Amino acid sequence: MTSFSKSFRNWEYIQNELKKDKKIWDLFTKKDEYSIDKSNKKNILSYKFASNKDIFNPLVSKYLIDKGINFEYEDGKKFAVFLSHDIDDIDIPVRHLFRSILPYPFHRDFFGFKKLISCYIKNEKPYKNMRKIIKLEKKYNATSTFFFLATEKDIFGRKYNIENIQEEIFHIIDNNCEVGLHTGYYSFDDLEKIKNEKKKIEDITKKRINGVRNHVFRFKTPRTWKILSQAGFLYDSSFGYYDIIGFRNGICHPFQPYDLVEKKKIDILEIPVFVVDVTLFSYMKIDANNAWGQIKNLIDIVEKLNGVFTIIWHNWTFSYPVSFAGLFGKEWTSLYEKLLEYCYNKKAWLTSGENIAKYFKKNY
Repeated sequence: MTSFSKSFRNWEYIQNELKKDKKIWDLFTKKDEYSIDKSNKKNILSYKFASNKDIFNPLVSKYLIDKGINFEYEDGKKFAVFLSHDIDDIDIPVRHLFRSILPYPFHRDFFGFKKLISCYIKNEKPYKNMRKIIKLEKKYNATSTFFFLATEKDIFGRKYNIENIQEEIFHIIDNNCEVGLHTGYYSFDDLEKIKNEKKKIEDITKKRINGVRNHVFRFKTPRTWKILSQAGFLYDSSFGYYDIIGFRNGICHPFQPYDLVEKKKIDILEIPVFVVDVTLFSYMKIDANNAWGQIKNLIDIVEKLNGVFTIIWHNWTFSYPVSFAGLFGKEWTSLYEKLLEYCYNKKAWLTSGENIAKYFKKNY
């Protein structure tokens, strides 16, 4: 059953409520991003350019709850967790090799270092570990989304051929998990290229691809939403910062974006991203132990507001001793399982983006 307050209608009603408070409306629509032309990389917005620095405070969601707009999920669950994995690599790329060699004097993980070199020389594929991830999630009655690249051209070097891992894709689908599109770095702003990449995966799966996430969070507000909507996606999950965890537009619920220029809703659901493994490790410079405190804090906030907690844990994070650049130790897999166990004990709905998006489309 889904529970609503008497005043609840739909997202049009919600947006009308948000418009009553200019500060909240500007934050929700990310008005400041319409005029931002600076970024750390092209169309990859850094948190340091954001006008709202209260990144751990979901002001928009709090506003909605205060207005009596409440959410529930499957089987009366209080909140949901969107588990997702970006499949950036299957083979060990050269950059991982060098990024393991250079910091070796500091991490001194000879076992992991040796294994990484060995796998590279033998052309083994330790990152092809989707079955391992699914097996772990099943312990907690969880399903997840795997976002695959469908282009081999990338700013970080040549990627994998999607046709060569069809068995893994079929295994994901057979286990009630979702296959989504991870748009190529050079295609994020090109409608035809995105459509072609989407079709390439659909030709393999024989199913509509409903979910999308742009590679390395390339995003232009509101243009990206419009392009992804035109490409036929049900939902996007690219809206977050690459260099800090938290709530980019102050909301911890899936939402329908609004175009301030054309003054109308955009026909796509956004499931915003709050936590990314690489963000914690590479940009915030915190280890797995310290990361747990920050993750737990965000989960508790989302639970209190009946929201959806979205997390990205890359496939190579699970591949210790051959993990990304040889730097992610087994403690990062343990951290992910700790998150699963914590949310499972809180009776959260641990599921894929597709399940959440379909549920929101049906009920909200």
